[in-house]
Amino acid sequence: MTEYNWCHGPNCHKRHTTTRVRGVKGNKVLRTVKIRPNGWNRDTCWEYFCDQTCLRNFINKHFQEFVRLHPRTEPLETPILDPRKETVQSNWGNYTWTNTKIEVDNERNVG
Repeated sequence: MTEYNWCHGPNCHKRHTTTRVRGVKGNKVLRTVKIRPNGWNRDTCWEYFCDQTCLRNFINKHFQEFVRLHPRTEPLETPILDPRKETVQSNWGNYTWTNTKIEVDNERNVG
């Protein structure tokens, strides 16, 4: 297996930046960026994308395929305790507001 990955951005090879220019005088090309997996990017999306633009371009081009491969046919739910409301009085005037605290019910939360 190679120690490098090529950026998966569909337009990486078309972006006009000096880091993508390769070739000899009179025969220049814009080339996809080579990414070396290392400690900070291994097992993350940055192992396959050179920057956020290429990542977003890839997602925008392929998101419908992702949804077809991994459809969500029912909602996900997380058990919670009954929400608690508390009224807070400010220290600097006659202002009050209500905070609602939502906590996960760890006894019912499985997985």
